Amino acid sequence: MRMEQVLSRENLLKALHRVEENKGSHGVDGMQVSKLRPYIMEHWHEIRTSLLKGTYQPQPVRRVEIPKPNGGKRKLGIPTVMDRLIQQALNQVLMPIFDPGFSENSYGFRPGKRGHQAVRKARSYIKEGHRWVIDMDLEKFFDKVNHDKLMYLIGKKIRDGRVLYLIRQFLKSGIMKNGLVSPNEQGTSQGGPLSPLLSNIMLDQLDKELERRNLRFVRYADDCNIYVKSRKAGQRVMEGITKFIESKLLLKVNREKTAFDRPWKRDYLGFSFTANKEPKVRIARKSIKKMKQRIRKITGRSKAMPMKIRIQKLNQYLVGWCGYFALADTPSVFQRLDAWIRRRLRMIMWKQWKKTKTKIRNLIRLGVPHYKAYEWGNSRKAYWRISNSPILHKTLGNSYWSHQGLKSLYEKYCKKRHLFG
Repeated sequence: MRMEQVLSRENLLKALHRVEENKGSHGVDGMQVSKLRPYIMEHWHEIRTSLLKGTYQPQPVRRVEIPKPNGGKRKLGIPTVMDRLIQQALNQVLMPIFDPGFSENSYGFRPGKRGHQAVRKARSYIKEGHRWVIDMDLEKFFDKVNHDKLMYLIGKKIRDGRVLYLIRQFLKSGIMKNGLVSPNEQGTSQGGPLSPLLSNIMLDQLDKELERRNLRFVRYADDCNIYVKSRKAGQRVMEGITKFIESKLLLKVNREKTAFDRPWKRDYLGFSFTANKEPKVRIARKSIKKMKQRIRKITGRSKAMPMKIRIQKLNQYLVGWCGYFALADTPSVFQRLDAWIRRRLRMIMWKQWKKTKTKIRNLIRLGVPHYKAYEWGNSRKAYWRISNSPILHKTLGNSYWSHQGLKSLYEKYCKKRHLFG
């Protein structure tokens, strides 16, 4: 592989389209993705020359911190859009060189691989009798990657010094936070197109070691689960793999978060499993809790919003959520969530009616007998309790919300199951 391949017209146009498609935030220079194409047309000659000469200098990444579901913050490094373009062009050429050699048990950020496959593979291990799991946690993996070790691994397959120099420059480009740039002596910033591939190159050494020991495992980026048949075997494997990671990969295992337990007591990529002899995939409790928190924000009683807009926002979130979690073998969960969402909408509707006469009038309009409408319209029960009453169940039931355009999680789930088999 040579730099000329990275800079070929076909590869660059493909990279440009991908960067524009992904959009994303600006880097330290403030340039938006929409300005990238005009900028390239004006400055490409000098940029290309510096890349071919091996003198191109990436700009620092912009530090962004986003909250994690389980607390703490995830640190992202946002490159400039110009650097994103070059990283994407590099990634497109490097991926076909490195990916074929990766383990079949590595599922993160690879063509034709996805998290659902990792979850199904984990279920197959449990079904085979590997009913203990080592849930490895690498402490701040993306911040701790050793540059020399990573460049050594890349250099085994890439000989062009300009390409190697460029990758190292991206690794050490620095981080800007609050206007100050700090050097980056280790780690690979999450947020750039090249980062996932670099992490897989680094952790492929772990995969090869696990395969050499004939262990059952699945890995998605730095999220690695190893399945064994007994407690004794698990303790031995955890000790040996921890030693390998820290001595050979020069990474740090978080001993507080690394766990050895039954698979149904652990979460993996938002899912968990049942303890049955024929294990089923279920949605992890944390995932349901996180989902309900998001729904509560959209359906908050104090948040003034037309019902039509509220349902649009709900549908946008629910369709994506169901698209991922429909892998679960638990249809009853989707039915219960449907019922809970409709109840929250009934609560909002009841509050929006406010006055007693408005409640009575709307109930009558929905077909409730006059005496019942007066009885419930004058009720002093709390909003949430009223939302579960027989009268609102009947008048604002499934067909009502379906007519309003609300998507049913259970119906979407049933359709999706045809794709998962």
